[in-house]
Amino acid sequence: MSHVAGFLGAGQKPSRRLSDAQSYWSAEAAPGWTENSHWRSGLGETNWEDVGKEHLAMFEQFARALEVSTHPDVVIDWGCGGGANAVVFAPITKRKYIAADVSGESVMECVRQVRAVCDTPTGQSIIDIAEPGRTVEKLKTQCDLFLCTYVLELTADRDEALRILRLAERLLVSGGMAFIQVKYHTADWRTRGYKRNYRRNLSNMTTFGIEEFWIASAACGLMPKLITLVPRNSLDSRYAYYALVKP
Repeated sequence: MSHVAGFLGAGQKPSRRLSDAQSYWSAEAAPGWTENSHWRSGLGETNWEDVGKEHLAMFEQFARALEVSTHPDVVIDWGCGGGANAVVFAPITKRKYIAADVSGESVMECVRQVRAVCDTPTGQSIIDIAEPGRTVEKLKTQCDLFLCTYVLELTADRDEALRILRLAERLLVSGGMAFIQVKYHTADWRTRGYKRNYRRNLSNMTTFGIEEFWIASAACGLMPKLITLVPRNSLDSRYAYYALVKP
């Protein structure tokens, strides 16, 4: 019964889910942590390399279609994990690449991986999962590209996911792009986000309808322009990638 309740909404309070998320991501020794944090040692060489390559190809396709630079000045990698995105995006970044994550260990690992492949200046920022707005205040910079993949489905609920979008809007320069990935749900109720047992269900905690996220992005001040759907890849299923532009 509790498993079904998690689907249908009779789940744990958002504050409990947020607390569980904070506890999980701060415990580097938790089972599956390096895999879920997308460290090279956790995903394995092939999957780790594919993550970055596939995301870079999508970004470049979006950028060309929108006639914006494929070499942004400043990139903020929100939820950088172990650097799977960073090792391909940092080399194309002109001025600065900022690694931001709720885990200080992941931030350090991400920077280490970047320094192994390029000399792009890097910044480091640890996100307060309960008060992510504090991270924005400390950064004191804006970016051309806000990169956020494999993050929103891990948030405690829809409100937390949309809070990240509003922060992206604050961080982007006018004309800048947010390259955002969400996990989408379908008409099958079993694809809806869970509302309990964060550690067990972390990659399915928050889902959106494809149109729902499109509309919600606009309400957060980011204009949705393009979308790519990935029904399944080597990691999981039902991924939607959005190109959102700040007016």
